[in-house]
Amino acid sequence: MSNADYDLIIIGGGPAGLTAGLYAARARLKVILIEKVVPGGQIVVTDWIENYPGFPDGISGAELTQRMTEQAQRFGLEIEGDEVVSVDFSGSIKKLTLSDRTISSYAVIIASGASPKRIGVPGEDAYYGRGLSTCATCDGPFYKDKIVAAIGGGNTAIQESLFLTKFAKKVYIIHRRDKLRAESILQERAFASDKIEFVWDSVVTGFTGAKTLEKAVVRNVRTGETQELPVNGCFIWIGIAPNADFLGESIRRDPFGFIIADERMQTSVPGVFVAGDVRNTPLRQIATAIGDAAIAAASAEHHIQHLKG
Repeated sequence: MSNADYDLIIIGGGPAGLTAGLYAARARLKVILIEKVVPGGQIVVTDWIENYPGFPDGISGAELTQRMTEQAQRFGLEIEGDEVVSVDFSGSIKKLTLSDRTISSYAVIIASGASPKRIGVPGEDAYYGRGLSTCATCDGPFYKDKIVAAIGGGNTAIQESLFLTKFAKKVYIIHRRDKLRAESILQERAFASDKIEFVWDSVVTGFTGAKTLEKAVVRNVRTGETQELPVNGCFIWIGIAPNADFLGESIRRDPFGFIIADERMQTSVPGVFVAGDVRNTPLRQIATAIGDAAIAAASAEHHIQHLKG
């Protein structure tokens, strides 16, 4: 077997990728992390994080990212800004094509994350992180006694809206149909809540405000009537998409495109592991991504040692 460029390549620089890099670098593996934007993933745009252990007063997403990055680099993690265009997992040595060259390794950890689906309307980018969110667990407590909106009608939208009622004094649920897709028990709980008001047959066409979100512009798809809902925040739950297009058909994924793995974070391809939001997982949080990554790094190290004899 010929030699690879690296022992391990990590794809993605969010909490999962950085944690995997930290563990691998401390294990003295020759490891490189490829991140196409900047390290940190989705937490970079998270204003304040209060549910990550060890920071009783909270910490900004940017600062937590910086600390994770510095810690991993202190042990020798190499981080490169580039994009993985395609992969070849057919052999014992894995080959990854970047924008300008091909690199190889004995093992790969995919930690490329997932992106919330956007609705694509004016103001959406401007207010993301300043009133617009996709995580009630992360940001719900900021809206104590305030008015918020939620977009969607599936399990996540209804379950998370019910969670928001612990904090907000009113939750508008905006749904483009006149029936929900969520499970019956969730619907029953939502209909029973005196804090939830449904805005049926409607879509959001824009967001407005000064420094932070102040109004959601809503259009009724049946009547064409438009109204402006005064809200302090809005949560978009129309689904998430895994950042996995570069994988093609190389690896087993679920019907939604998320990577399937066992308890060791081993994918359907020996030597290829996964961690974080790109994985088929019941919870997508910083804490769970980090747990995945620690397991994936340990599994990858074992695989590399086995290959090298």
